[in-house]
Amino acid sequence: MKIATIIVRVLIGLLLLFASISFFFKLAPEPETTGNFKAFNMGLVASTYLLPLAKTVELLCGVAFVTGRFVTLANILILPITVNILFINYFLAPEGLPIAGLLFVGNLFLIYRYWDNYKTVFTP
Repeated sequence: MKIATIIVRVLIGLLLLFASISFFFKLAPEPETTGNFKAFNMGLVASTYLLPLAKTVELLCGVAFVTGRFVTLANILILPITVNILFINYFLAPEGLPIAGLLFVGNLFLIYRYWDNYKTVFTP
């Protein structure tokens, strides 16, 4: 189980690093969007701070996952972002749902594996 944890952690970290680095350095062209997803994406871009903030958190959590340091904190920080990625893909862009689902399940798996570190948060 320890090897599975390392594999999942590193794969999620690499995915997050790729997404954030390609956003900041404009390595990949913006995908064509249509309909409601286009309106949603235009709203995110118009906010001017939300996408850079999310991508910065992704970058920091990706580094934490790949290096294996502060993984407990990174799991908690990235959970709201993975939930939003899952919901955005479920409701607005279903073609990305498999990757979003795997990212969410991987995040839940890592929370399960590091659960002993979270026990003190839930004890009175």
